Amino acid sequence: MNRSETEQLYSISAVDGRYRTKLEKLAPLVSEAALITYRLRVEAEWLLHLSETAAIDFQLSPGAVKTLLNIIKEPEPKGLLRVKELEKTTNHDVKAIEYYLREVLSGENDRTLAFIHFACTSEDINNLSYALMLHEVRAKVLLPEIDGVLNRLETMALQHKNLAMLARTHGQTASPTTLGKEMAVFAHRLRKQRTELVRVELEGKMSGAVGNYNAHLAAYPKLDWVEITRTFIENRLGLKQNLLTTQIENHDSMIALTDAQRRYNTIALGLCRDIWSYISIDYFKQEVKAGEIGSSTMPHKVNPIDFENAEGNFGIANSLATHFADKLLISRWQRDLSDSTVQRTLGTFFGHTVLALQALSKGLDKISPRPDVIRADVDGAWEVLGEAIQTAMRRFGVLDAYERLKAATRGQRVDREDLIRVIDACDALPLDRKNELKALVPSQYTGDANRLVDLYLERRDHANR
Repeated sequence: MNRSETEQLYSISAVDGRYRTKLEKLAPLVSEAALITYRLRVEAEWLLHLSETAAIDFQLSPGAVKTLLNIIKEPEPKGLLRVKELEKTTNHDVKAIEYYLREVLSGENDRTLAFIHFACTSEDINNLSYALMLHEVRAKVLLPEIDGVLNRLETMALQHKNLAMLARTHGQTASPTTLGKEMAVFAHRLRKQRTELVRVELEGKMSGAVGNYNAHLAAYPKLDWVEITRTFIENRLGLKQNLLTTQIENHDSMIALTDAQRRYNTIALGLCRDIWSYISIDYFKQEVKAGEIGSSTMPHKVNPIDFENAEGNFGIANSLATHFADKLLISRWQRDLSDSTVQRTLGTFFGHTVLALQALSKGLDKISPRPDVIRADVDGAWEVLGEAIQTAMRRFGVLDAYERLKAATRGQRVDREDLIRVIDACDALPLDRKNELKALVPSQYTGDANRLVDLYLERRDHANR
């Protein structure tokens, strides 16, 4: 057994143990190494930004600039380990970053080195580091996984837009729909949450100990530090400046992002439960994988484990997102440290979200509808035509139309002949309308379901142009 396998066996968190191999794309973005990397990037970018500000009179040597650019691009693993070693002495993770930069830039003069971490509080570095983390996780991991789910759902919606299916409201037979339209409903809802996720502008601050630029102005009273830090945050880092903060950036945009993902997760969790239920009534068959076991005692079982796994992971992720919203939007006065340990679980939140998205995609790939079962189910439910018949009667002024169909259908199984008797007994219905209603079968009573799928896909394409 190699070292990595041993580490997985003894990992406390499942995302770093059992599921780590599924999260390799996420690990470089949310791990301790990632946080150190983002902090180094922010500190290095800040030093470069200051050096390029004309009114601030210090210069970096070409060698120092090259070193900083290399750190920004990708710091060496030994550099990350050195930061952790320095932290053992400082007992302060951000100060360890500052001391490390002093070491790697030791050839510069003292005046230049003094501008490392200039006018910064630790939170100036931390908030920007976390914002960069969220920005990259969204772009590199979340959106590709989200789009994978959406593509699968939209493909199913198009393929099965005409496959009539019995709807069930309150778990009881209801007016028919189509399988494709029901998939389009989830695609529509999930795509809206994707839009909200992308729309979130991740904010940051670089305004010092209480957010007022006190130290900045003490050193350079004539400079416009609001503008200097705005160009740093927005032009160099690609984030949005938050102008009004305390010592900490308020975390509002962070929660906007995790809440958007939480809403997506909740809708996707509902999809998992619906698919699970459709599988249980044989609407879908599942791909059988050679060697896989559904039950340790019942050999016949093919369990919907991907949807169950996704549901569980969405739930864990959402419990963390709820705590983020409850906790990170509040700080005692201008600063307390209780947000620090909470933010360190962002990787866990994203880990369980990604696991859920992967499982959902895998599950969708493994199912296919059983048209014969679905059609037999809907065409055997003649009672659902009671709605169509009583509504047609209302058009022709039959005041007790609802009551007539209620008496004929409520709480009982009916057949075509039962409905024909109700239709024939209604003198107010014209003959041609009677014949049309008599010819109607449940699988034809799907309204505009297929057209709604087409309209959704057309509007999606228009929005993406």
